[in-house]
Amino acid sequence: MKTLWELTKEAARYKGLYIIAILSTFSLTVVNLSAPKVLSSMTALVENGLDDEGLTSVKWLALLLLGLYLLRVLFRFLSNYLAHRAAWYLVGDLRSRLYNKLQSLDLGFFHDKQTGDLMSRVVNDTRDFELLYAHMIPELITNFVTFLGVLIILLSINWKLALVTCCPIPLILISGVIFAKIVRPFFRASQKVMGDLNAQLQDSLSGLHEIQAFGQEAYEGERVRKKSFEQVIAMLRALKASAIFHPCVELLSSIGTVIVVFYGGYLAYSGQISIADIVAFLLYLSLFYAPVSGLANLLESLQQSLAGAERVTMILSTPSAIQNEKDAKELKNVKGAVSFENVSFNYENKIPVLKNISFSCEPGMMVALVGPTGVGKTTATQLISRFYDPVEGRIMIDGQDIKKVTLESLRHNISPVLQDTFLFNGSIAENIGYARPDADRSEIEKAAKAANIHEDILAMPDGYETQVGERGLRLSGGQKQRVAIARAILRNSPIIILDEATASVDVQTERQIQSAINELAGKRTIIAIAHRLSTIMNADLILVIHEGEIVEQGTHTDLMAQKGFYYRMQQAGQ
Repeated sequence: MKTLWELTKEAARYKGLYIIAILSTFSLTVVNLSAPKVLSSMTALVENGLDDEGLTSVKWLALLLLGLYLLRVLFRFLSNYLAHRAAWYLVGDLRSRLYNKLQSLDLGFFHDKQTGDLMSRVVNDTRDFELLYAHMIPELITNFVTFLGVLIILLSINWKLALVTCCPIPLILISGVIFAKIVRPFFRASQKVMGDLNAQLQDSLSGLHEIQAFGQEAYEGERVRKKSFEQVIAMLRALKASAIFHPCVELLSSIGTVIVVFYGGYLAYSGQISIADIVAFLLYLSLFYAPVSGLANLLESLQQSLAGAERVTMILSTPSAIQNEKDAKELKNVKGAVSFENVSFNYENKIPVLKNISFSCEPGMMVALVGPTGVGKTTATQLISRFYDPVEGRIMIDGQDIKKVTLESLRHNISPVLQDTFLFNGSIAENIGYARPDADRSEIEKAAKAANIHEDILAMPDGYETQVGERGLRLSGGQKQRVAIARAILRNSPIIILDEATASVDVQTERQIQSAINELAGKRTIIAIAHRLSTIMNADLILVIHEGEIVEQGTHTDLMAQKGFYYRMQQAGQ
């Protein structure tokens, strides 16, 4: 609720729109309250018989009524449109804020999250704030003012009849509280299942090639159908509760009307109230019960909005495990010296991944991490960029503890080339230039030449404007890797991380990638992970990692002479 209150305060930036909308809402309520009074006055004139003067008064009252109806159109427009305008701007701000929050969270946050569910929170759940701020708040104001205004008018007409009119209200309020408690879990479940459905769709569409290759279309179709109907069932449960609640409120309101008609008839019979007052009372009666009946719709909308708001505020209130320290400084003039000092790390399961890792490399050196799958090589490189923080020890760049520098400046000095290369759905030039949006075409081409991808690009129909497709689908694995290397070269960072850059390519492409890496050797500090040991034979330092520990280190020649773990890996052809 604290975060929700913060978001409400954030809506204050659109206070001008809200103030006009609220004033229009008040004015609309006054108009609605005035119209029955005019009709009552006309009824009194007709009841007493019309002469020329009375007919003139009726004409003026008719013109006044027309003016009130015209004002009602104007005020309703201002109230509805401006409230919606302010609310949708707030939704846009919330979506941007939520996305930026997701970008700031550490990788550990995403370990048990699904992309589709997070997308649902950014797109679908934020939309519920529009319902809250554009519909519910203005309607609450309108209903409260209308109810209070009508109650005062009814009390002024006949206080006895007004008090009788209020009899059903406590029952309506009690039923509303019960309804809210029942229906909110259903809406919460519906929002969650909607996120799960989005996650299922995103997962299935991303793996469409595998689905078709293994003939699992029917299986995946059934999974999506089940998720879809889980959401349908959850929503229908909420709507079932609503379908019971709404008629009950209408029944209680109708009973109130019956009581008023009966008791009002008795008062008229006994001469305690006039016919004009009864007409006015009945006209105001619909306005009196409308806000109370509208409580049903407001409660339903409130529960739906809060269900979505909970999912949004959960992310917004989640602290990132990786943040700048208060006295963090910018990392400047980086040469590229990297050192690990007794670094240990484990994920949330507390199982050790790295144990007391220590090594140093000078600027321009190439350090290779080798070893079986799952021993912590990739984790070690992610610690350098502070995607995670070690649980013990520290990592230094140019003698500075990376926890003492800003994340932005740290990552600006590191360029990664990952095994699972990610390319955005755009042109080749855009993907290479992503590292430096201000780079011109000549700089992009120079980086492509250094990465041995320039000739391949020129052979494509649209050259550098060739669209790569989602995740680079239209390029081969080797081409994607070299585009990623070109991107890293263009950024001109002093430290480059190569994570299995040649793991999934043929021998010829491996030579091209190796040639690109050799171009960088001596000019950048390179931290390379490799299963193909042929690609790191020229490394200045090779670290052999086994079960989270460095078991051997040295050059290729040194390690071969030791005839230990590295030697056996070479002999096994890894």
